[in-house]
Amino acid sequence: MLDLTYDAPKPKVIAGATGDWELVIGLEVHAQVATAAKLFSGASTQFGAEPNSNVAFVDAGMPGMLPVINEGCVAQAVRTGLGLKAEINLWSAFDRKNYFYPDLPQGYQISQLYHPIVGEGEVLVEMGNGTARLVRIERIHLEQDAGKSIHDMDPAMSFVDLNRTGVALMEIVSRPDIRGPEEAAAYVGKLRQIMRYLGTCDGNMQNGNLRADVNVSVCRPGDYEKYQATQDFSHLGTRCEIKNMNSMRFIQMAIEYEARRQIAILEDGGKVSQETRLYDPDKNETRSMRSKEEAHDYRYFPDPDLLPLEIEQAWVDDIAASLPELPDDKKARFMGDFGLSDYDASVLTAEVANAAYFEKVAEGRDGKLAANWVINELFGRLKKEDHSIEESPVSPDQLGKIVGLITKGDISGKIAKDLFEIIYTEGGDPEEIVEARGMKQVTDTGAIEAAVDAVIAENPAQVEKAKANPKLAGWFVGQVMKATGGKANPAAVNELVTRKLGL
Repeated sequence: MLDLTYDAPKPKVIAGATGDWELVIGLEVHAQVATAAKLFSGASTQFGAEPNSNVAFVDAGMPGMLPVINEGCVAQAVRTGLGLKAEINLWSAFDRKNYFYPDLPQGYQISQLYHPIVGEGEVLVEMGNGTARLVRIERIHLEQDAGKSIHDMDPAMSFVDLNRTGVALMEIVSRPDIRGPEEAAAYVGKLRQIMRYLGTCDGNMQNGNLRADVNVSVCRPGDYEKYQATQDFSHLGTRCEIKNMNSMRFIQMAIEYEARRQIAILEDGGKVSQETRLYDPDKNETRSMRSKEEAHDYRYFPDPDLLPLEIEQAWVDDIAASLPELPDDKKARFMGDFGLSDYDASVLTAEVANAAYFEKVAEGRDGKLAANWVINELFGRLKKEDHSIEESPVSPDQLGKIVGLITKGDISGKIAKDLFEIIYTEGGDPEEIVEARGMKQVTDTGAIEAAVDAVIAENPAQVEKAKANPKLAGWFVGQVMKATGGKANPAAVNELVTRKLGL
């Protein structure tokens, strides 16, 4: 059974010198919207382009340049909201968040503080062992990304690349429902999975297309329940924000370190300062970046260059009708239609491309056998060679034919592995290869019986040992399989050996 409650999650408990402490975590995930153009200009969003080559006048903050909303970005935000079972606001508005950075030419960021395009939603985060947590989404808003400052190209100068400036981001803000490092990483992973299924963000964390600001605080056991009853955040302790995390593993390590840092301060009689911190993975520690600003510090006000954004329910309904089957639904269907275990279904639905590959292999065939070959043989080989499913030299049709040959009894499991190796390295049609290379399994009971008789006749001493200890009958099975080049039907060999030895 799944634990779908968010009011009673299992907290991460850390023992301190003065007693136990619990973690409270909220995340702000920044996901780059998958569109060809930026949020308010037609400049390209291509990653890896020459520095400052994807910059329109409005991105560069040139005087008199006015932003024009990209409808595709709005549609992707709505699509994401629907995928997270969130409320879509038909009326939203953009605000200016004022702060200065060298890579923010306008001197402000266009965002949505007061009226976001997406309201409350939820994410079911699987924690293994048949359990899950329901993490509430507070809001999703659209905003511009900033550029990139580069400090390591010259000892005396810093450089600025504005290619990212103005790229559309969806900021997905969670409630403080997350209670441990593993759960935080699993939550980010689930968001990434859903958005990749939806096609709204590619989830590439290495390129910075998905990153998280992690808010961490600690409290005494029982204080979280007080917060839930009163919605008074003071029960949760002072939070610190760890900025720009782009690794699941580092998210977990940073939370663990930050929690212990805060506990040490509190147990020493001090107070935790609300601040923004950075995580150093080399030293496995967080360090102060700046004091944490509140909304009023940014002097938010409605953007005078942009009218409120009004969308029609019919448009939202059309987007909803085009949504693909999402991971949770696909997993449940795989378990129901193919009889797969929770684990196998999770592996196969982790990526949309993996799920599509498996479905083609399993179409009209034994689903469990297909899953076993996709997960163990194909995925195992691809992982070993650091290849993705898109780079697989074995097509779904080829692997499906191998599964079909096994099911029909034309080849044994051992022969199938030899055939898989041939297909993986040389290619070709599995059915034609089996015929051309004489790999077909021997099912003629007469031929198998003759091989069994020969092995028994040649090994009288082993016969006596097997009669005294029936477990030794497996030796005869192995010898028969060896004598037939692995082509004999294993079930027929077992049955004949058992009968001939009188076991």
